[in-house]
Amino acid sequence: MNTGENLRRAVRFEKPDWIPMIFHINASCWQHYPQGALQELMVDHPMLFPGYKPIEIVKPVFSPVQKKDHPYKDPWGCIWETSTDGITGSVTKHPLADWSAFDTYTPPDPEKTDGLVGIEWKQVSNEMSAVKKRNDLAIAGLRHGHTFLQLCDIRGYENLMFDMADEEPNLVRLIKMVEEFNLALIRRYIAAGAEWISYPEDLGMQNGPMISPDFFRRYIKPSYQRIIAPAREAGCIVHMHSDGDIRLLVDDIIDGGVEVVNLQDLVNGIDWIAGKLAGKVCIDLDIDRQKITRYGTPSQIDALIREEVEKLGTPEGGLTMIYGLYPGVPLENAKALMEAMERYATYYN
Repeated sequence: MNTGENLRRAVRFEKPDWIPMIFHINASCWQHYPQGALQELMVDHPMLFPGYKPIEIVKPVFSPVQKKDHPYKDPWGCIWETSTDGITGSVTKHPLADWSAFDTYTPPDPEKTDGLVGIEWKQVSNEMSAVKKRNDLAIAGLRHGHTFLQLCDIRGYENLMFDMADEEPNLVRLIKMVEEFNLALIRRYIAAGAEWISYPEDLGMQNGPMISPDFFRRYIKPSYQRIIAPAREAGCIVHMHSDGDIRLLVDDIIDGGVEVVNLQDLVNGIDWIAGKLAGKVCIDLDIDRQKITRYGTPSQIDALIREEVEKLGTPEGGLTMIYGLYPGVPLENAKALMEAMERYATYYN
């Protein structure tokens, strides 16, 4: 079974051969760790990095929002800045910090951009076709921060919260503008052949969400459901992502046909995730990056992955796992995590 078919089976509880595992290495890592040591780990873990061949020098490619000392104006007019190459920055200037600019404000063209960088739809279509010819799963998705965070970037977080509390009429117009842009992208991805569409954005803080459940239901959830609908109607797998504590929002997030939910393990609680979501939707578990993998021991890391697989996994499926490596994690811990992910990927096989 190839990785695409195995992933599809995991999502739809159709007995995958292994738990899909992704170990993502952030681009900033290539400037932080010895490149040879990092590549050696990749070669030694072929399940996570199939077919990887080391090269003499890795030259990481940074997105425009990940370049230190290079402020970037995105297609929405938001100015991004970062302090570290490879780490996504934050918006420091909001194009609609004052509503007086709204009358002349125009959205990006979905024919030319995904809202963050330029896009060539013919190339997207060709890539989807090539993936399908390999019998893999054609995956696409909106930019991270497609709706709620996009509104924050355009208006500023505090302004947006006051807009919601004050029932600002311009906010309804802005939400519609963002939604129509997102819908145009979704329809283009479907036309290009997407079988899986992701809707990633962060809604949670360390404790609780960034937006109240009432405001979420009033302003954000309806838009979510409308931009999800075309993907569901086309038979695509719908994947939602949010960092942070989203326990108060998760029922509303998955309402409307979401099949896969990517959420953080320790912030939300493994036992809570098991009781709330296991067996109901596929859990795409975001493995801890704040505590155990950063400050723990290899044995603690192994125990964490085993606990998560035991509590959230079943032979039928319903579990995938992902880890993002960032500078600061000891390489011995990265190695322990890679070994644990490979070891427990077949725990139920």
